[in-house]
Amino acid sequence: MSSSRPAQKTSSSSSRSRSSKSQNEDMPNSKFHQLFLDQLKDIYWAEKALVKALGKMQKAATSEELADAIATHQEQTREHVSRLEQVFESVGQTAKAKKCPAMEGLIAEGQEVIDDTEEDSAVRDAGIIICSQKIEHYEIASYGSLRILAGKMGHEDAARLLDQTLSEEKETDALLTQLAESSVNEEAAAE
Repeated sequence: MSSSRPAQKTSSSSSRSRSSKSQNEDMPNSKFHQLFLDQLKDIYWAEKALVKALGKMQKAATSEELADAIATHQEQTREHVSRLEQVFESVGQTAKAKKCPAMEGLIAEGQEVIDDTEEDSAVRDAGIIICSQKIEHYEIASYGSLRILAGKMGHEDAARLLDQTLSEEKETDALLTQLAESSVNEEAAAE
């Protein structure tokens, strides 16, 4: 009796392996792969829109340190757009953007903070940091999920590229936290 159990496991294991292999062959036509591509198009639009928005945020920043951080991130974001084009290419697709309502809303919220705060104030900088971190968290969630999906489908090059961007987004988020905690929030509270 116990000898038939291992045979069943081996058979089941072998069946899963064949099933997994055929799933990977069908992956470009699967709903799972389509989800990956839709989300990739979404973040591609988001990054392209963000390049423009970061220029406005940089001009609105009071602190030179914050303006420099935003300028650096704008350059990184241009690299992210380019890297996403490599991701599309690595999975045999042409880079194509799909409007991202989430990023559109986050950018609009950032503009609202700029419009509603006093020019040359630490309060404005605190608001810019809050909005920037909301954007970073959205990007971190997107890149983290896309990296996992790419890995699951065996798109190792795409997963590596997405992971590189994910790391940079996390670094930017940490830098924004450091700016807020080291000076901006304290100065804003004193205004």
